[in-house]
Amino acid sequence: MASSRDRQRKLARAKLDRQMARRAATLRRKRRIQAGLGGALALVLIGLGAFWALGGFDKEPENTASDVCVWTPQEPGVNVNAKDVGLPSTTDVPTFGTRDMNLTTNEGNVTVSLDLASAPCGNASLAYLAGKNFYDNTKCHEITTEGALHCGDPSGTNLGGPTYTFANENVPDSAPTPSPSASPAPGTPATYPAGTVALYPNPPGANGSQFLIFFKDFTPSAEPAYPIVGKVSAGMDVVDKISKIGTVDNGSGAQVKPKTDVTIQTLTVGAVQGDQADSTPSANPSAAPSATATPTGAPSGTPTNAS
Repeated sequence: MASSRDRQRKLARAKLDRQMARRAATLRRKRRIQAGLGGALALVLIGLGAFWALGGFDKEPENTASDVCVWTPQEPGVNVNAKDVGLPSTTDVPTFGTRDMNLTTNEGNVTVSLDLASAPCGNASLAYLAGKNFYDNTKCHEITTEGALHCGDPSGTNLGGPTYTFANENVPDSAPTPSPSASPAPGTPATYPAGTVALYPNPPGANGSQFLIFFKDFTPSAEPAYPIVGKVSAGMDVVDKISKIGTVDNGSGAQVKPKTDVTIQTLTVGAVQGDQADSTPSANPSAAPSATATPTGAPSGTPTNAS
């Protein structure tokens, strides 16, 4: 008959065998789990590698200026001449190609090719306001001494516009030191050649709805102040005809009001055309319409507010 010590030894051996079996089973489970995780990780890495190889991590080109255009609302009641039409969108702003801005006036039709690459925000504002019929049945209230038709203020006061402003863009580089006659040196391109269309910021640096259509070359004697948004592509003869209309006192002592009304009956902005390579002009004078500089008297180049 087995002794008590033998029985204890057998029990201890059996217990050890059970412990070893449990440990082996646990180790096998861990290995299976690790193998499964390793396989899953490998599949993930293979998938990410394929995604990268196909350009999945490449940044998509952006065709909007939502991070560039900032529309600054005016405080209610500050400008009684402002017209509330809301704010343009900050998304889906075209930053390439051109758009046609079509003006139907009582003197004839004018088409402006807007340069979206150089002035996306200015042109986004023009398109937005045109969509609100902001310019329809408004008068161009000045024929400026600088040689431009001044439009876009429904109030006709030089102070009107929408209830928002936005910063300058595409303002030409500083003008060269003028000659004693205040005219550009021979052979020097004008800062604003005839046919240039530019915004009229009022106050300087804060743009709204007002714009200028230059009918003769202009180079300011001071820092250029007008952001270029495009150029006349058709109807320059109409602009020239308007330029010959005489002017009278606008009520503030300035002889700039047209003797006969120049009315924008409708203003529309068409669809985007072309790509960025087609976009002209730019703030570089050589990219704007070219013409021989014509003495303008003594232009100031600084917006004049009506009191």
